[in-house]
Amino acid sequence: MSEWTVHGSRTIYTSPWVELDLVDVEPPGHARYEHHLIKLAPVAATVLLDDSERVLLMWRHRFATKTWNWEIPSGIVEPGEDLAVAAAREALEETGYQVEASALEPLAYNQPIGGMSTAEHHVFLGRDAVRVADPVDTHEADRIEWRPLDQVQQMIDDRQIVAGVAVTGLLQLIARR
Repeated sequence: MSEWTVHGSRTIYTSPWVELDLVDVEPPGHARYEHHLIKLAPVAATVLLDDSERVLLMWRHRFATKTWNWEIPSGIVEPGEDLAVAAAREALEETGYQVEASALEPLAYNQPIGGMSTAEHHVFLGRDAVRVADPVDTHEADRIEWRPLDQVQQMIDDRQIVAGVAVTGLLQLIARR
């Protein structure tokens, strides 16, 4: 199969968080048409694991999907920011737990909606996190808890963990055990 031909694009909406383009594409052997492309900044996330084989999870509501679920700390990578630095920053801001960016291990990478978005998720594994403060981003979670890793698969099966970046990172951690 050949690559699609891109004949051009035009931005129809932009903000600091998202850009929406219409792209003039031509799939091999098919007619040209305009395809939506959602451009998003990369996301960095951290699975924090303690010595008791527990992961730090945040119970939160997502208004877009009307979903309550457990998530891992994650957020947008600022322009020019190192991925691991962003992951450590988000963990501190959202949970109050600090982990050194240099100690984070790459755990997972995915493109959650590759057919129509530039979104990329970079998930790191952090150990030896230390609680140094209250969360700065108090709107991020109703509560923060250490949960046993051996319960995570069932939590995913029960749709208690549904966020793509969390599912990807946690399943990758389970697969590596």
